[in-house]
Parts: sequence; C-alpha cells; structure tokens
Amino acid sequence: MRLVVADIASRVETLYEELTGRRGPQIRVFEPALCCNTGVCGTDVDEALVAFTADLEHLRREGVDIERRNLANDPSAFAENPVVAGFLQVAGSAGLPLVLVDQITVATGRYPDRAELRRLAGLGGDLGLTPTRGCC
Repeated sequence: MRLVVADIASRVETLYEELTGRRGPQIRVFEPALCCNTGVCGTDVDEALVAFTADLEHLRREGVDIERRNLANDPSAFAENPVVAGFLQVAGSAGLPLVLVDQITVATGRYPDRAELRRLAGLGGDLGLTPTRGCC
C-alpha cells in the first residue's frame, strides 16, 4: 500500500508541476497590523509569532515559495488580492491571519504550526492518503 501511495503522490507532484510551471504550492500569509513580524518587539514577546517566524524560515530553507504580508506595512497587498479583500469585507482584520495556498483559504484566525505548514507545502509525505485501519 505504501508503494501505491508513494506512486500517487509522485504523480500528483508531477502533474502539479506541469500544470502550474512551478514546483510546490505558493503559500501566502496575510497578518494583522503588527509593529514587526517576528513577535520580538516591545516588552511583550509573542511566542506564537516567534515560533511561526522560525517555521517560515525553516520552510524557506527547504525551497518553499512562502511569503507573509503585514497589514501595517503592506496594505496594498491586501487590497490587490481579491481573495484577501473579500475575506476582509466579511471578517474584517479581526479574522487575520489568513493563510492561502494557491489562492485557496486554508487557515484563518490562527497561525499554522510547522507540521501543518509542511503538509500545506507538500512536504508532509502522505498527502492525506494514508490508509485507515479497518473497513466499513
């Protein structure tokens, strides 16, 4: 079964590359207005942002196409992206962060952890195709 799953994953990756002309998905993170992206500013360190920043750097080193946008520093990126603009009209900035993979919303209101980011980037291995135990 593992060989079948590996074969399917390989074929999906090849098809993706052929259709999009690139290897791996584009991950875009749209964050609320922050004084800095790292979480290490002022006297109150945001541990979630520190961990998220480290996770993004880890993925970049693995070649993942990932970008983050801060509403305070790059408002035009929010306005120019129809998915993000529509999201903000419905949820407002209180719904941020917004995580998109190839323009598809995959997370809102929270930062994904490293394992989830790896899966979204196609680095997780099983693509959700792991066989389940039992039947029916």
